[in-house]
Amino acid sequence: MVPFRKVLGPVVRLPVSKTASSSFEIVPRNTRLSVAPSSKAFPHLPDSYGEPWYSSKGNKGASLRVSFLGAYRSSLSSANVAFGRSIASYQRRAYSTKSHWSSLHLDASRSISRIEGSRAAFQHRQQLQHSRRIVVKLGSAVITRRDGYGLALGRLASIVEQVAELQNEGREMMMVTSGAVAFGKQKMAQELLMSLSMRETLSGKDNLRGEEVKSMLAPRASAAVGQSGLMSLYEAMFAQYGVKVAQILITKPDFYNNETRQNLISTINELIALNILPIINTNDAVTPPPDVDEEVSRKLDIRDNDSLAARLASEVETDLLILMTDVDGIFNKPPGEEGARLIDNFSPNMISSLEFGAKSNVGTGGMDSKVKAASWALERGTSVVICNGLAQGAIKGIVHGRKIGTFFTTSNSVGLEVEVLAKNARRGGRLLQSLNPEDRASAIMTLAELLETRQADILVANQRDLEEAEKTGLSAALKSRLRLTPAKLNSLADGLRQIASDSHDMVGRVLSKTLIAEGIELRKVTVPIGVLLVIFESRPDCLPQVAALAMATGNGLLLKGGKEAAHSNQALIELVKEALGTVGVAGAISMVTKRDDISDLLQLEEFIDLVIPRGSSDLVRTIQEQSQSIPVLGHAEGICHVYIDKDADLEKAVKIVRDAKCDYPSACNAMETLLIHEEIFKNSDLFTSVCQALQREGVQINAGPRLSKMLTFGPPVAKSFKVEFSDLECIIELVSDMDEAINHIHRFGSSHTDVIVTEDEAAADRFLNSVDSACVFHNVSSRFADGYRLGLGAEVGISTARIHARGPVGMEGLLTTKWILKGNYGVASEFTEGRRNFIHKKLPVETDFDLGSIHVEHESAQQGESNLKPSTTSAQPPVAGGCGHSESQLHPCDGDEPGGESPTTRRGLGAIPDCEVRSQTEDDLRAISVSLTPTNDNVSLMDKPLSPIHQWLAVPEHIFHDSVLLKRFIYS
Repeated sequence: MVPFRKVLGPVVRLPVSKTASSSFEIVPRNTRLSVAPSSKAFPHLPDSYGEPWYSSKGNKGASLRVSFLGAYRSSLSSANVAFGRSIASYQRRAYSTKSHWSSLHLDASRSISRIEGSRAAFQHRQQLQHSRRIVVKLGSAVITRRDGYGLALGRLASIVEQVAELQNEGREMMMVTSGAVAFGKQKMAQELLMSLSMRETLSGKDNLRGEEVKSMLAPRASAAVGQSGLMSLYEAMFAQYGVKVAQILITKPDFYNNETRQNLISTINELIALNILPIINTNDAVTPPPDVDEEVSRKLDIRDNDSLAARLASEVETDLLILMTDVDGIFNKPPGEEGARLIDNFSPNMISSLEFGAKSNVGTGGMDSKVKAASWALERGTSVVICNGLAQGAIKGIVHGRKIGTFFTTSNSVGLEVEVLAKNARRGGRLLQSLNPEDRASAIMTLAELLETRQADILVANQRDLEEAEKTGLSAALKSRLRLTPAKLNSLADGLRQIASDSHDMVGRVLSKTLIAEGIELRKVTVPIGVLLVIFESRPDCLPQVAALAMATGNGLLLKGGKEAAHSNQALIELVKEALGTVGVAGAISMVTKRDDISDLLQLEEFIDLVIPRGSSDLVRTIQEQSQSIPVLGHAEGICHVYIDKDADLEKAVKIVRDAKCDYPSACNAMETLLIHEEIFKNSDLFTSVCQALQREGVQINAGPRLSKMLTFGPPVAKSFKVEFSDLECIIELVSDMDEAINHIHRFGSSHTDVIVTEDEAAADRFLNSVDSACVFHNVSSRFADGYRLGLGAEVGISTARIHARGPVGMEGLLTTKWILKGNYGVASEFTEGRRNFIHKKLPVETDFDLGSIHVEHESAQQGESNLKPSTTSAQPPVAGGCGHSESQLHPCDGDEPGGESPTTRRGLGAIPDCEVRSQTEDDLRAISVSLTPTNDNVSLMDKPLSPIHQWLAVPEHIFHDSVLLKRFIYS
């Protein structure tokens, strides 16, 4: 197979027949090879076929073979155009085309000629779809029943169907099959049964399955008996698909003798040219000669059907050899042993690291035989895949480039790349965790600055993606998500700075403290999860957000973006690595680029701790199915409901429904089903107003069964409630009461986000408490189910699971906990014997925090809010009150806040009479202790929920009757 760079000459013309002067032009253009029909040969060729049918796109090592199937109907023939092949031998079915030119196609799989050197095998799985000549080898364990008697007809029928479909696509298929011995054993066993005595026949044991009987069924005799029946079965099965078959029996001398070998190759080529599928098997009825001369010994010795298939594939220049067995592929050790792992991509230099097990009890060759045969064929230019023949659709999946079985390649790096990335992420994540919070925040701030200073480079890369999206016909919604603008990048940078400011106390935060016994203290602290694998589609702005969250929480990260944003993602990941490099942990975050890498990564449970897919429901569902050992955080569907209660406000309801559906239809938190109370439908104009509002936005409405019965003329009836449209389309249904609405949500929803619109507080509370979803809202659009809108900062996704994290997942969702037990001395037996006693006393959680000099800056009197910001200057000496605030500063401890009442009064704390700052540790950390006596009209502090964001005062859980200890300040 010749690389394009070795094809000489500006134009090479290929004759399609003996009379045609020229038919195709092969034109090298700047390392690209284009093939187009010649206008001289085909003057009536439509313009649409005048464009090049194939281009190598500059891929090195690619090869080309032109196929011309079903040409002009008047020619009554068609041809494969190739060098060194007989044109007359390629007569095909002339009338198999739907039109004169509908079957013209180009197959980029075969070499133009064997100029300069031998053929080269494919380097990547995606190239297998260009395979034209394919050999499928069926192992005995695939088509034989477990007892060794007869064939597994179900599996065999599936294989025949796949091979026949590929043959009818125009590929040149061959089969090397086992099964004659098993088929013959079944026939011979019946004859043995007739020869049994009456006593043997009437005995309780199975006389046809004993070892004694098996020894009587000689394999050679069984093969002779079963060969004809096996071929009759193949002929009948392939006939159902319009494919004719031919049988070829081979022995060793057929390959060792030059004359017989050439005759064999010629026979196979003639059968293929006549569209007849050769079915090949070793002639097991004959014993091959034991002696092999010295010259032949340097080749692959034919000992079983594996070596036969490899030799055959090499001799007839096959593009792809598929060896089917009863295991999923090549494992690093026998599959039943602990630590055995499937090798998706195998290089022959890895053979020394393998451990082989025993062969199957019905075959003649083990896995070592298959590896040896595959490696031999690979060296001679044939791509090889070893796969599980018991898997459904394995053959077509391999030909279409799916990751099935073990792919043999000469590339040494393939198969190791993703594991190296995962190991680097694990190592880098631990280094990232060991950094102090200031360094992690510094890296995030650096990334934010790079997003602003390198905008031009990012937008150039993004423009390339947009141009590719335009060519491929990407939908408008996906192109909108793909597009980056200066405003988006600036907003993204601001969000990253917010993450940096909130990250200081994320890792290592003490959640609880317990005094186990005297001198033994237990702490529960936050720690990173480990290594995250985030898979996302379309949105390149997701990459720096997720990377910043991983930095803030000390997690290693592997990213896989969609191919539609390849250039944008590459530009952004370079900035991420540059930012990490400033703190010495550049390997903590990496990006994988190939789709096949995902399957590899999902098997590395020792390196990856959590998978987070972000994208379509199909993507999430696929990842959940493929990940057998690694937890997946995400939602497969976003079926969100809005329920309009009988006491809903009409104006609010219309606005909420419009926003929930039309603000971003493809988002997972968009409304898919609208439930309306029957009384609203009958007694008000709400239904009409809602429909008009949706129709103005171009929303296609589908009616539920009950609504459809109420309307004389109306929208089409919905086929199913359990559907996520992700577009301007929704379902409207009527319900008799709230209970029916709740039951509908539980039955058809996806536990994502559900909304009630009502002015009845009691009904709203009942709905909020009864609906079992990650997010349940009252009089608020479902679009608020977002990390940013809920004040959680950036999010890595939304989870509908009930374990670990639920709803929008931000920084806290990327953390887990560990227990730290600290003591002077502790022996469990002393407590068992009663010499020491447990205390198990809950201790207050004291978080040391460097406050520096605290002051309050009032942004706007109209906002009525105040922000606390730590001063970068040294702490001021205490002034009046001992708190260190100057007289010109707004004092956080008095009630005279401009623009409204004091925040302490709003919290129910009353006026704080005094505060003092006192040194607590040698690290110059400070704590603020405030004593107060609440006023009589104060509401209980425990009844007041504290907002996690935009609060300036946090009150701990332990609250005494006459005093409160204010633990820390939170800045926004």
